[in-house]
Amino acid sequence: MATTMTELRPARAFLREKFPRGGSVLCAVSGGMDSMCLLHFMLEQPGFRVTAAHFNHQLRGAEADRDESFVRDYCARHHVPFVSGAGDTRAMVEKEGLSVEEAARKLRYAFLKETAAERGCDAILTAHHADDNAETMLLNLLRGTGSAGLAGIPPVRGNICRPFLRVTRLELAEYAQNHHIPHVEDETNDDPDAAARNALRSSVLPVLRQLNPRFAENMARTASILREESDALESMARGLLDQVKELPDGVSVPCLMLTEVPAAVGERAVLQLLAQISGHRRDLTAAHVLAVLDLARGDRADLEVTLPYGLMARRKKYTLEITRRPVWPASMPIEVGGAVTFGGTEVMVSDAAMAGALPMHLPEGASLTVTPWRPGDWLRTPGSRGRRSFKRLCADQGLTPAERDRLPVLRVGEAHAADPVFGVSADFAPCSGEQTVFVRFTNKQTEEKRHEK
Repeated sequence: MATTMTELRPARAFLREKFPRGGSVLCAVSGGMDSMCLLHFMLEQPGFRVTAAHFNHQLRGAEADRDESFVRDYCARHHVPFVSGAGDTRAMVEKEGLSVEEAARKLRYAFLKETAAERGCDAILTAHHADDNAETMLLNLLRGTGSAGLAGIPPVRGNICRPFLRVTRLELAEYAQNHHIPHVEDETNDDPDAAARNALRSSVLPVLRQLNPRFAENMARTASILREESDALESMARGLLDQVKELPDGVSVPCLMLTEVPAAVGERAVLQLLAQISGHRRDLTAAHVLAVLDLARGDRADLEVTLPYGLMARRKKYTLEITRRPVWPASMPIEVGGAVTFGGTEVMVSDAAMAGALPMHLPEGASLTVTPWRPGDWLRTPGSRGRRSFKRLCADQGLTPAERDRLPVLRVGEAHAADPVFGVSADFAPCSGEQTVFVRFTNKQTEEKRHEK
C-alpha cells in the first residue's frame, strides 16, 4: 500500500502551488468514486476547511435520492459540513432549448457558485481527472478544434479548481481501495447526455491504454503545453485591442491590425472582439471568425457579414466596423391618411394621389401594418410570372442583409403588400371598382441630405 504522503502526488503539488496556506474549499461530491476520493483526499490535507456540496439534477428518480442520502450520511459520520441543492433539469431543457447535459451543468455550477459565496469558500473543487481530460481532448479533436480545444479541461477557471487533472482513473481506484472509500455506482457521473464520452471510455481508451499505459498522463502534459501556447496567443491578441476605436454601437478596427499578424493571433483577436461586444462567446464559431477575417483581407468596401447576438461586421475602406444591428419594432399599425417611420423610411398611406406614391388595392375591412420583412415573405413583382421569396429578390438586387433588415414592409393583414424596393406586389395591383389607396416610401436620411445642400 502506498503511503499517504506519496499518494496522488500531482494533486498535492497542485494544492501547494494554488493554496500555499490552505484555505476554505467547497468540494463537489456526486457520490461516485472520483468525487468521494476528492472529499477524502481534501480531509487529509492540513490547513483546509472542507465543505461538501451535492446537487440533485432530478433526472434519475430514486437513484438520485439514494446518492444524495449516501453523501449526506457519509458527511454526518465524518463531521463534514454538507450542503445539498436540486434543480429541474428537464424543465430548463424545455425553457432554454439546451441539451440535458448543458442544462445539468448550468444548474450544477450555479448552485456551486452560490453555495461557495454563501459559505465564504476560497474555491470550488471538482474531481475531474486525467482520463476525463483525455476524453475531452479526443471529443474536441473529433468535432474539429484549435489549440484551445486540445488544451482540454482547464485546471483553474475563475474560482473552480481541479486538483486531480494529472491523476489517472486507475490511480484514484487504487486510492479508493487502499483507504476503503465507499461510493455509489454512477456510470454517467452526472453527465446525462454522454453517449460519445461513454463510447470513448468503453472502446477507445482501453486500446490507447494497451498501446501506452501512460497515455492519459502524456495527454495531460500535452494539454498543459497547448494551454500555455494558447494563453500566449490570447495575450498577443489582447495586446492588439489597443488599436480598436469605440463607436456608439460597437467598434472600429483597422484591417491591417488583423491581416499583418499570424492567423492564429488575428483569429483570437476577432473572437475576443465579438465576445466583448456581444457579452457572449458560446455561439461564436470558427466560421464567424473566418468570415470577419475575410472581410479584412478582401479589397471590396461596403460588404457586410451577419453574426450571432445581433452583431454585424461591415467593411469600410481601411477599417472594419463591428456593430450591433438595430432592433426594429415588430409591428406598427397604420391607418389610411396616416404615416409611420421605420428604419429611417417614412411610410405614408393616403386615399388621394400623392407625388411619388404607388396605387394599391385595399380589400374592404383589411388592416394595415408596417413590419420588418419575415422569412415567410413571398411576393409577385409587377410583370413577373410567379411569386418569389423576398429574401431571394433582395439578394438578386444586391442588397446586404443589413440593408434588407432596414426595409419597411407594408402588410395587408399578414400579406406582404408593398415595400420601397419592389413597390406594390402584383397581388395588390389596383382593381377596377375596388378601393384604391396610395402608398409612398420616403427615405428620411436622403431627404435630409438633399435639404442640407
